[in-house]
Amino acid sequence: MYQYNRRGPKRGVALYSYSAEFGLTKSLEECFEDICDMGAHGIEILANTHIENYPYPTDAWVDKWFRLCDKYEIVPVEYGNWIDSYVLGGRELTAEESGEMLKRDIRLAHRLGFSVMRTKMPVISDDLAPVSNWRKIIRLALPTAEKLGIRMCPEIHTPTNLKSRMVADYVDFIEETKTKSFGLNIDFSVFRTKFGEGDYRDPNYTPNEPRDLIPLLPYIYCCHAKFIHMSDDFEETVIPYKEIIKVLKDHQWDGYLLSEYEGADKYDEGYEVGQTLRKHHIMMKNYIGD
Repeated sequence: MYQYNRRGPKRGVALYSYSAEFGLTKSLEECFEDICDMGAHGIEILANTHIENYPYPTDAWVDKWFRLCDKYEIVPVEYGNWIDSYVLGGRELTAEESGEMLKRDIRLAHRLGFSVMRTKMPVISDDLAPVSNWRKIIRLALPTAEKLGIRMCPEIHTPTNLKSRMVADYVDFIEETKTKSFGLNIDFSVFRTKFGEGDYRDPNYTPNEPRDLIPLLPYIYCCHAKFIHMSDDFEETVIPYKEIIKVLKDHQWDGYLLSEYEGADKYDEGYEVGQTLRKHHIMMKNYIGD
């Protein structure tokens, strides 16, 4: 499997960016071609979207996956999964049942060469607080994750504040368990400073400052490099990327920034997200200095 050993912030792409094209006008290999062409080396997939026959891909599909990683010099970085506590419809899954579902995804992530999982748990409030038994679910899966070298990371996404009780609870759990197999994925939407006319703004949202990342950096194993609008001179106009990347570099953070495009225009007929992603990667390359 291809390895990319440069230290510091590294560039990758979340395949969610291609949600309007994947399986319709763009194949998995064409997405790999795009990422390689941008000079990026990391990839995030969404398990139930991008894995054929999920959760039981064939050996042939897995072989194809590794062939693409080697051919295009791509590192499997983050495996996006959901703990679907309501999959039965009639009742909520028990912690034990949710734990088994999570362990199944940990084993599949490991089989595909990933080291980080974006572990999305059901939420119970507008500020994205997880189900009350999340600690028990994660504890049940920790031995499997530790054995296989997988780091489970809930996504910290707008409107969550980085100084919130929820984030503090995650950090407390890490400190209590002394585990390296549970951490955080920070989505850069938490830094958004501007909203255009017609843009939805969550009433619970207060922008975070890039420096708010500093105390959390030891627990952050991956970032969703969310972007909304790239200007023609290669700047993200609503998220302060220069300041964010400076914090990461100044504190020697080592991990992947996975471009995740969430502009509404990506669903417009004929729109090609690849060109917008290229603008984003030109900007990130300039600020990272690779």
